[in-house]
Formats: sequence, C-alpha cells, structure tokens
Amino acid sequence: MAVLHAWRAARVTPLGELNSPPRITAALLRLAVQVVLVASLWRGLYAHTGTTAGLGRDQAVTYAVLAVLASRLRELDQHTGRDTVQQHVHFGTIVYWYLRPLPPHRYYTLRALGEQLYGLTWGLAGYVVCLAAGVVEPPKSPAVAGVFALSLLLGQWVMHYVMLLTDQLCFWTLRNDVALMILVFAQNLLSGVYAPLWFFPDWFVTLSSFLPFQATLSVPLSLYVGRIPLSDAGFQLAVQAGWVVALSLLTRYLWRRAGRRVISQGG
Repeated sequence: MAVLHAWRAARVTPLGELNSPPRITAALLRLAVQVVLVASLWRGLYAHTGTTAGLGRDQAVTYAVLAVLASRLRELDQHTGRDTVQQHVHFGTIVYWYLRPLPPHRYYTLRALGEQLYGLTWGLAGYVVCLAAGVVEPPKSPAVAGVFALSLLLGQWVMHYVMLLTDQLCFWTLRNDVALMILVFAQNLLSGVYAPLWFFPDWFVTLSSFLPFQATLSVPLSLYVGRIPLSDAGFQLAVQAGWVVALSLLTRYLWRRAGRRVISQGG
C-alpha cells in the first residue's frame, strides 16, 4: 500500500503534462529554441576571441547549453493544475495535505522526485541530440563523467531543498507572488543559469560562495567543462553534501512549524 501511495504521489505533475499534448509540444519547441539561441549567442560572443575568463568557445557553449537542459529538470507547470503550495495555502486546500495517508513532507518529496525523473528524460534526450549534433562536447574522461553525474545528483538535491524553502515561505506570507519571483530570479542568477559565475566580479563570486545556489548547477557544469579540475572535485562534492545536510535539517524544522499554521484561507 505504501508503494502504491508513493507511486501515485510521484506521478501527479507528470500526468498533468502527459495528458496535455499541446503543453508537451510547447515545451519541446521552447527547449529547442532556447538551445539554438543560447548556442548562437555564445558562439557569437567568442567570434573574435579564443579564450575568455579561462574558458574556450566550445567550453562556454557546452556550459550554456547544459544549463538550459538542466533547468528543464524542475520546469513542470504546477500552477496550471493549481497544485503549487502557494495556491493550496491561499485557497485553504493545503489542509488536505495533512489529511492524506502520506505526511505532507513525504508527499512533497515524492511529487518532486516524480517531477525530476520526468524532467530528466527531457534533459537526457536533449543531451543526446546536442551531443550527436556537436553542439556540446563530451566529457573529457570517464572519471569526469562520473564526478559530474554525482555532482549533478547532489546539485539537484540541494535544488530540491532550495525550492522547498521557497514554498515553505508561503506558510508565513499568504500572498507572496513577488517574493517568489525574486527568489526564483536569485536562484537562476546565483546558480549560473543566465551566465557562468566566473564572468561576474570577484565580490559577486565570493558572495555566492556563501550561499547554496552555486552548488545546484554551477559546480556540476564547471566540473563537466573542466573549469573545476578533478583534483578539486572532492572539496566541491563535500560542500554540496554539506548543503544537503544543512538544508534538510532546516526544512524538517520548518515543516513542523508550518503544520501549526495551517488555516483555511479563502477556500
């Protein structure tokens, strides 16, 4: 029975996508356009230079395209299905999370796992196509590929907790659309989605090193393209694991506090 509950929770958001073919088509077109535009942009930026910020053209293009593909891992549309924490808190339906056989924190985790596995199929498919087309470079060695895979797993784990913290904020601020938008922008900026962090000023890079955002995406992609050498991989993986433990303890504490604040608001 527990396995059945877990399976049902994990497939909630992916089913919403699979049962809406137009959304799948739109997602495919958007992903293709993003990859083409990003690759063209970085190739254009390197048209008159060989190396910038210690990175060659092919490395920069590879990083940028992989960032687009990796961002697809958690890009499912929960808002259309009215399944975001913000919507549930506002309409009062969050109370049903506390009446189900699964505890709220477990349901949230299983749903997020299903979303990431679904997004992973998109990311892997896009990676294979881009690799075959020569848009991205392959890993330099099997060791780099293995370290990258482990770092990406830890990065997505950190990402899960960062997104969870953002959602948990809704229990204390019922109408926080702007706050959520700011947090999402900060996440994308400080994790290196918009541009690799080494293009930013030193003070910005130093500031971001004290935050968990770069552990989500910048570190795995930097390992892949060789910006972070394998000799430094152990330290970076340890930092990522440290963020996983710290954020896990924090979010667990906030789940307990959030349960005391559940009210029926508007619903």
